[in-house]
Amino acid sequence: MNDESGVERPKIGRREAQRQATEEAILTAAETVFAEAGYGGATMQLIADLAGLPKANLHYYFATKEALYRAVVERIFEIWLRAADTMDGAADPAQGIGAYIDAKMEISRRHPNGSKVWASEVMHGAPVIQDYLETTLRNWTAGRVKVIERWIAEGKMAPMNPEHLLYMLWATTQHYADFNHQIETLNGGKPLTRAQWAAAKASVKELILRGIGVA
Repeated sequence: MNDESGVERPKIGRREAQRQATEEAILTAAETVFAEAGYGGATMQLIADLAGLPKANLHYYFATKEALYRAVVERIFEIWLRAADTMDGAADPAQGIGAYIDAKMEISRRHPNGSKVWASEVMHGAPVIQDYLETTLRNWTAGRVKVIERWIAEGKMAPMNPEHLLYMLWATTQHYADFNHQIETLNGGKPLTRAQWAAAKASVKELILRGIGVA
């Protein structure tokens, strides 16, 4: 079985599979509740009800609301991190950045609530995950900057500020999750179809790759 980044997962036993399935149900329910109610308005009871579990079972996996909230924001970020692995081994920006855009757009399609929770956390000054931003995010960004700088030095893309390119990539791809209600409203009140998502991916890739001087 492959995860969202295309990496094959090792086989696991039935009990571990059940544990993972329950934890996944909790995190998915928590994403929805935190996205809709915010951290202050969310309760463990609301999350347990949405996950279809007794509240005691929820506390078995996550002792506190803060621990569950942190798990939600870390999960979406870890998914984003795996998506960026495509850049590290890519021969050129067309391949690396193109695949990164594809992966980030797919994550926005599949995890819009996780993206919204992350955005809200950061807009409020990251009271729970500031340490994560100062360590994991900072180190990750520095690594991707080096990749982009290498492509520029090799003449494979136009000279530019790597940080601002990354900010643009994040803003553009995550817009489809954070502002999906606005997009759906402009789409006649309907979610984007698979064909429309494919067209959006192609458009974003074309605009950004041309903008950085990649044919």
